[in-house]
Amino acid sequence: MSHTPVFATCTALSFDWPDGSPVLDGFDLTVGPGRTGLVGLNGCGKSTLLKLLAGVLTPTAGQVSVAGTIGYLPQDATLDTALRVDEALGIRTAREALHAIEAGEATEANFTAVGDDWDVEERALAVLDQLGLAGVGLDRTVGELSGGQCVLLRLAALLLAGPDVLLLDEPTNNLDLRARRRLYAAVESWSGVMVLVSHDRELLERVDQIADLREGEVRWYGGNFSDYERLLAAEQESAERMVRVAEADVQRQKRELADAQVKLARRKRYGQKMNENKREPKIVMGARKRAAQESAGKHRIMHAEKLADARERLDQAVEAVRDDAEIRVRLPATQVPPGRRVLTLSDLHLAHGGTRVAGEWEVRGPERIALVGANGSGKTTLLRTVAGLLPPASGEAVTHVPARFLPQRLDVLDDERSVVENVARFAPQATNNVIRARLAHFLFRGARADRPAGTLSGGERFRATLAALLLAEPAPQLLMLDEPTNNLDLASVRQLGTALESYEGALLVASHDVPFLESIGITRWLLLDGGALRPTSAEEVRGAAGQ
Repeated sequence: MSHTPVFATCTALSFDWPDGSPVLDGFDLTVGPGRTGLVGLNGCGKSTLLKLLAGVLTPTAGQVSVAGTIGYLPQDATLDTALRVDEALGIRTAREALHAIEAGEATEANFTAVGDDWDVEERALAVLDQLGLAGVGLDRTVGELSGGQCVLLRLAALLLAGPDVLLLDEPTNNLDLRARRRLYAAVESWSGVMVLVSHDRELLERVDQIADLREGEVRWYGGNFSDYERLLAAEQESAERMVRVAEADVQRQKRELADAQVKLARRKRYGQKMNENKREPKIVMGARKRAAQESAGKHRIMHAEKLADARERLDQAVEAVRDDAEIRVRLPATQVPPGRRVLTLSDLHLAHGGTRVAGEWEVRGPERIALVGANGSGKTTLLRTVAGLLPPASGEAVTHVPARFLPQRLDVLDDERSVVENVARFAPQATNNVIRARLAHFLFRGARADRPAGTLSGGERFRATLAALLLAEPAPQLLMLDEPTNNLDLASVRQLGTALESYEGALLVASHDVPFLESIGITRWLLLDGGALRPTSAEEVRGAAGQ
């Protein structure tokens, strides 16, 4: 890593999607040393900005310049399952040359391949150990690793390369709690330039500053996410106070304009009376009338201008107040009476991973169950089996009420169809107007509801998928969610929590996000561990992750 200060800079940067829709326009940004958390609503361009900085996307106009080398961990990074671990780390050639030299093949090609990197294996093993991958081994293939281990392996390759600028897009997606702790430690020990996009609150507590991307501009806030929230709350309180002051001013200006108009009307009536009584010469009355009209006109214009100015100040004050809209939806049809049988698992043996649910397990009434466990423990397989997407090896999973499953990959929607058309597939009896009215509660209003699903951001796609499942007919009385907070910004996580408050059925949620699980009122915690299912608690889950 270089010792001179490194900066990543965007100058007059513009980027449009191929269909012409703009993401950034005339955008300026300079990111210096330290850890920067890039936050903002879904669809505002955070992931696009990282791709532009990484050189994955080319700007429509303007330029991006980065002093030094770049490392980039994309969202939902995948690796070729046939790759060996040393290939994924980018050290296979150097490693094979090193082994060849040790075996007596001291050729120039081998020495060139090794360069100065004689301790490449030791460094690679140290980085793997740092990220909790000590048992993986350099000769294994990627296909033998879990999804979470693959993310950590991608990160290990970046740490091993030691870039000057490290860009991380939702790095904790698919990581269990123990793996997250490893990643947090790696982030805390990073000494170069880092820009990370994340909805993971605990990760954002470890940054040095927050860059808030909103409406094509970045505002900077020193400190971590808690500091940012405090500063933002103070800003919003001040902005709301300004709105109240501006509203009072508009009302005052309206009253003054009305009073002025009443006075002018009185004066006009008095003039007409004088004219009718002919108490003054005609020429004097004519002059008085013209002067009165002129004065009245000026008076009216002055008050109208004051009112217009007051309204403009109100508009500006309102613009400063954030409206990160909340999902507001009523779902009475999802209600499950207490004690009603919802789900039964009987001597269930899953088809993949060897997990067995011995004896009989039941879900009754509107229970809210958290399904936790390490990566690869079988949580997704269990949910897919309950949803009827995978047959069990033996035993059975029986749902006794209408059920819906929200998968991690959000592949429920047809990319070619609009949001309205997608929801209509799940509720064929509902009219177009009814669907649009319901979608408005999920923040898809007007033209937004007509956008093809393939053009939606991660958070928008999640909202559309959630709408399709919750508005389905018959209404789901068992809702299964697999890592629902992956790819969601913090506003969307709040929106999901609000939507689930309105949901009156049973919930079965697989997640590593303990703060989120606690926020949605979990009534029972179940741990999948070592191929078995057993009761646990939030405290036990947190304690195990910290070991």
